[in-house]
Amino acid sequence: MSDRIITISREFGSGGRTIGRETAKKLGIPCYDQELIDKIAEESGLNKDFIREKGEYAPHSSMFANSFYYDRSYGGFNVQDLLWQTQRKVILDLAKQGGCVIVGRCADYILNGKYDLLRVFVYASMEKRAERIVKVYGETDEVPHKRLEDKDKRRRAYYRLYTDLEWGMPQNYDIALNAGELGIETCVHILTELYQNKG
Repeated sequence: MSDRIITISREFGSGGRTIGRETAKKLGIPCYDQELIDKIAEESGLNKDFIREKGEYAPHSSMFANSFYYDRSYGGFNVQDLLWQTQRKVILDLAKQGGCVIVGRCADYILNGKYDLLRVFVYASMEKRAERIVKVYGETDEVPHKRLEDKDKRRRAYYRLYTDLEWGMPQNYDIALNAGELGIETCVHILTELYQNKG
């Protein structure tokens, strides 16, 4: 089996997590998503809920506000930076074990240039994503658009803070998939074919 690694970056509600899991299942390789949170918690001693929220999302959507937030360290100890360093170590350790799918957490940046990667960005229209989070996650808000926008802005700010790159820019990925139009199954098929048929 190939040692190639698929990294999945995704807009909130686009189905990227599901695409990652289903692709890994078809390829017979591990998928690290929730498993990342478990391993980071074990390594750092940090609370899983804290890792789940702070490992991909900046506290604010504004880079200016985040610069003040991250400057506040207690006795020279910054928990957010500890989380980033631990997250980076866990991702690098998992990559050494061979081919896998890693969902989110800046894995595309952390592993770039070190491993054979297929860097994927999954997106969808606001309407399709709103429909999905109501159906899949049980969101009941009549206007889920605000939640989607907030999640994306904070994820973009986090990515920029730790990578100095623009989240979602096509130049940073090998392929971008519109899951809202293509559908989950087609996206999985495309990624499986790309993974298996690399020249």
